[in-house]
Amino acid sequence: MDDPSPAPVPQSAARAVLEAGARGLCPRCGKPAIFDGWIRFAPRCRACGLDLTQFNVGDGPAAFLTLILGTIVVAMAIIVEIKLHPPLWLHMLIWIPVTLAGVIWSLRLAKAALLAAEYRNAAREGRIDTSVGE
Repeated sequence: MDDPSPAPVPQSAARAVLEAGARGLCPRCGKPAIFDGWIRFAPRCRACGLDLTQFNVGDGPAAFLTLILGTIVVAMAIIVEIKLHPPLWLHMLIWIPVTLAGVIWSLRLAKAALLAAEYRNAAREGRIDTSVGE
């Protein structure tokens, strides 16, 4: 298994994580090679070979972003309905693609940023320290 220890990066942590998320960059080599599809991670970085299966991004970004994006899309649809009164088919023509594009883009951004944050902070699964209290 590859060592997930982060390499020193001269830029700020927040900027590095946001840039990695926005551009889908590998946290080790900085190349845009971590996605195997629109939102699915590749098993390994195609540029440096970092094992991406060891990171646990989970479903947190999906649930959180669905709530945020859903709120934004519903609010925009209500505003359009109140101001313009378009027919139902036009609402569907507008909001279904907007929602799909928003979900794919935001999931890609959030998953890559979370992976970069896990790598940068050397995040590991929680462990119980049994030496405490002895």
